[in-house]
Amino acid sequence: MRVLTFVPLFKQTIWGGDKILPFKHSSQSLEQVGESWEISGLENNETVVADGEYEGRRLNDVVAELKGRLVGNDNYKRFGNRFPLLIKFIDACRDLSIQVHPDDETAGRHGHPNGKTEMWYMMKSEPGAKILLGLKQHITPEEYKDMVRKNTICDVITEYEVNEGDCFFIPAGRIHSTGKGCFFAEIQQTSDVTYRIYDFNRKDKDGNLRELHTEKAAESIDYEVKESYKTDYTPVKNEGVQIVESPLFNTAVYDIDEPMTLDYSELDSFVILIGLKGEGTLTDEDGNETIFGMGKTLLIPAEMNHVNITGDIKFLETYI
Repeated sequence: MRVLTFVPLFKQTIWGGDKILPFKHSSQSLEQVGESWEISGLENNETVVADGEYEGRRLNDVVAELKGRLVGNDNYKRFGNRFPLLIKFIDACRDLSIQVHPDDETAGRHGHPNGKTEMWYMMKSEPGAKILLGLKQHITPEEYKDMVRKNTICDVITEYEVNEGDCFFIPAGRIHSTGKGCFFAEIQQTSDVTYRIYDFNRKDKDGNLRELHTEKAAESIDYEVKESYKTDYTPVKNEGVQIVESPLFNTAVYDIDEPMTLDYSELDSFVILIGLKGEGTLTDEDGNETIFGMGKTLLIPAEMNHVNITGDIKFLETYI
């Protein structure tokens, strides 16, 4: 097997900006592209293989054929034919609603296959861009509902001004909102379950307030207060630096300008590489070359033992 690439799904949204298409070197003429779904096994939103032996095939169909050879034996036993991670680039030119995602147990009670834990890695965003993430003081579910009614819920959510390289791990249940001007890569469970908490009393094109999911959100929120919700790490040149470690995915960031071999011989999992800056070449163990760099996302099959990367390039590496 060779490294797999996919045709991205560009999502046009009312809050979408103009960064994604040039970032991905796309010549498409689309406005307000808020998201690029790079690798997705979500029902009715599956990405298809861009070239090679499996060109035109949907991701989950390839998983069903290759099983553990593609995703790893333990992952296949755990997740079956549904690819477990969803990779996105997100560009917000307006503030998004304040929201929360349920964990697996809560999602299951409402008929969904799983919940949604995610992480954000910030790329070059607009000056002053901010996010809201996590409670800064303890509140009860009833106090939460009352604050939504009184339009004061933002008063108890921590605000962060974001910079390139910032990382935020957002486990299911953590209240959050993407602010205007944010541009980032997102790694998440394969899920699109979102409960809208508050939308600043904005109205849709028909003059109606957008639906809020107050009760489901109250059931889903993790009310624990933490000192910080930002992931602190120290970048190191030409080494992988672990930034997220969880049962759902593990992520490291690399910033290299000299050749590097990534050894996966002891790993029973697929690996996804997400290009953030620069350009280089990935060579697999059979000598096949793939151009890799800014805006490109690659899926390395579990049966592949190592890859070599050359160039001046910054990227994320994630696996289960």
